Amino acid sequence: MTAFDRPRRLRRTPALRRLVAETTLEPRQLVLPMFVADGIDEPRAISSMPGVHQHSLDSLRKAAVEAVTAGVGGLMLFGVPLPEDKDATGSQASDPNGILNRGLRALAEEVGDATVVMADTCLDEFTDHGHCGVIGAEGSVDNDATLHRYVEMALAQAEAGADLLGTSGMMDGQVGAIRRGLDAVGRTDTAILAYAAKYASAFYGPFREAVGSSLEGDRRTYQQDPANRRESLRELDLDLAEGADIVMVKPAMSYLDILRDVADRATVPVAAYQISGEYAMITAAAERGWIDRRAAVLESLVGIRRAGADIVLTYWATEAAHWLS
Repeated sequence: MTAFDRPRRLRRTPALRRLVAETTLEPRQLVLPMFVADGIDEPRAISSMPGVHQHSLDSLRKAAVEAVTAGVGGLMLFGVPLPEDKDATGSQASDPNGILNRGLRALAEEVGDATVVMADTCLDEFTDHGHCGVIGAEGSVDNDATLHRYVEMALAQAEAGADLLGTSGMMDGQVGAIRRGLDAVGRTDTAILAYAAKYASAFYGPFREAVGSSLEGDRRTYQQDPANRRESLRELDLDLAEGADIVMVKPAMSYLDILRDVADRATVPVAAYQISGEYAMITAAAERGWIDRRAAVLESLVGIRRAGADIVLTYWATEAAHWLS
């Protein structure tokens, strides 16, 4: 028989496959996005994301402890204010007594330095129009007026105990503005997770239920066009120049090519966000018996890591960490 290479030799047993695996998936690489809602005493289910909840302050603390015990690397917190507390400038976002800042204080008190407490530094949950910034006189988002609000929000979040701020609004200059604002008051140790490449995706739908979004219309004037690839590297370079400590690609699933590009170029750690629509699709298919849920979840996470992510934000973080332990 003619001799030929036999790659299957290294696939023969679980031990051999484990020995030669090129990509690892560990609990410390996972970040759990969490939602804390004002005005509730018990967790409230999110119908489009089965298994995910809006938390009360008490249940937030309990879920955080579970995640930290499982070895999850970080917690990313989003706030859900009461509808009547929303306004045109998202004023509750920078209010020390706003729900997000109260939630950050609760996490900092509960888990301390045992994990990384992260905050979503964006106005969309807090504005009555649902956009990520301040609306100008002509009816579009005013980039520079929004930067002023982001700095106020960042300072409140740092004071509340956030270790790392997630700049998800996709305003030009947001990383530099927040960095200067933090440094000016001595918050030089507060880190910035820059959403360097955030696309205007159709897969954000369930998230908008999760945060009680008031959005009408879309965010295509500030989030990136899914058709564009090179643009993400321009955004990356700008965020690095402005002082980003970590950069992120969002979503993950349909943008693994972008993630690979960013990972090849970045000089800081790279994160990717497995978003609500990705979670919902895998969950729905598994509920119908069409796929193996655990296998699909882990395969999707490995795929994101393989594409270049050092850190993965995923709603399965705690559960996957238990599987991996």
